Amino acid sequence: MVVTMSAQVSQPVLIVPGVLFWDSLYQGMRLALSERVPLERIEIAPVSLGDWIGFPPSPERSTNRVMKVIDRSLKRMAERFPGEKVTIVAHSGGGTVAMVYLLEKPFQGDCYHRGEQVSRLITLGTPFRTHEQYAKLKTDFIDRHLTPGFFRRCRVVSVVSDKYRGSPAGSLTEKMCHLFYRSTWGDGNASGDGIVPAESCRLEGAKNVIIPDAEHLPTPHTRWYGTNEGVRQWAGWLDSDGPEEHPPALK
Repeated sequence: MVVTMSAQVSQPVLIVPGVLFWDSLYQGMRLALSERVPLERIEIAPVSLGDWIGFPPSPERSTNRVMKVIDRSLKRMAERFPGEKVTIVAHSGGGTVAMVYLLEKPFQGDCYHRGEQVSRLITLGTPFRTHEQYAKLKTDFIDRHLTPGFFRRCRVVSVVSDKYRGSPAGSLTEKMCHLFYRSTWGDGNASGDGIVPAESCRLEGAKNVIIPDAEHLPTPHTRWYGTNEGVRQWAGWLDSDGPEEHPPALK
């Protein structure tokens, strides 16, 4: 379903890159969102590949490093837009990092307190249930600390595409999806965005939304969440009341 993007919203937006992705990959998403939000009110958290990997490699600390970048970005936005609430748009594993940050509980020794500055978190292809080792550090933490009260101060919209079905006996694409979905979810016979199965993105208490035609990876010549076509399918959730035509919720 395509959401009309004729009206603009004024709330500033902070884009958070996904795991192993960096800020420059999201310039296209920033431009696509500028159909709805003035470009000067959209920032990309300056996350680098080094933030995810660490030197020497320490992926178990990646969440802490990226939370630090998010905090600096929100501080800068508070200076630029004093008193205004911010919407965070986070891709893939960046969504769980943002959630850990917003919970304002100590995570591996780090805790931040800018949650009141953020009124909405939109996640794109973010698995909140996973078997992957480093991702589970975040999802287990979220499971322990997320309460119904959190959603009263911060609306969460979990968006995922179900474009691709995984099958061990299907096409090459279906076989690859089966492998990715199985590594995340344990069951490869699922539908998702080519990397993440849709069902793993379900978050109790959030607005869970499926869009029909987006891919996970921000690579050239794909219709991923950050292209014009991808953004039009979920950008209506930037509004406080959701898009003019609501995409179907996960069943």
